[in-house]
Amino acid sequence: MSSIRVLIAKVGLDGHDRGAKIVARCLRDAGMDVVYTGLHRTPEEVVTAAVQEDVDVLGISLLSGAHMTLIPRVVELMQAAGAGDMLLVVGGVIPDEDVPALRALGAADVLLQDTPPDAIVARVRELVAARQPR
Repeated sequence: MSSIRVLIAKVGLDGHDRGAKIVARCLRDAGMDVVYTGLHRTPEEVVTAAVQEDVDVLGISLLSGAHMTLIPRVVELMQAAGAGDMLLVVGGVIPDEDVPALRALGAADVLLQDTPPDAIVARVRELVAARQPR
């Protein structure tokens, strides 16, 4: 089986990416192919990159509080691009009460800031394994 491909992105004006870099490194150390797009990306840039890179998982890291605006836009763009089989995982500083709403919008999972790196790796593997074959 080929390795899991993941794109990690920071969307919006949030200028802090230490957590995203830590997640990217732990996924890479676990044998996944990881692309990190850098800071201040638009939803359009992120979805275009994810489609071009043919990733299994699009991981969006948010600390800015704009998740309820940005995630619906990302989901809309993924659907428009025909990337419905790509898994969307949201991470970062997300209030607990927003987690069910993000899942209802289309996030495969929401991993909060205190999720240990090993748990992130395990969850990404579980999500990809459970996904319907392409």
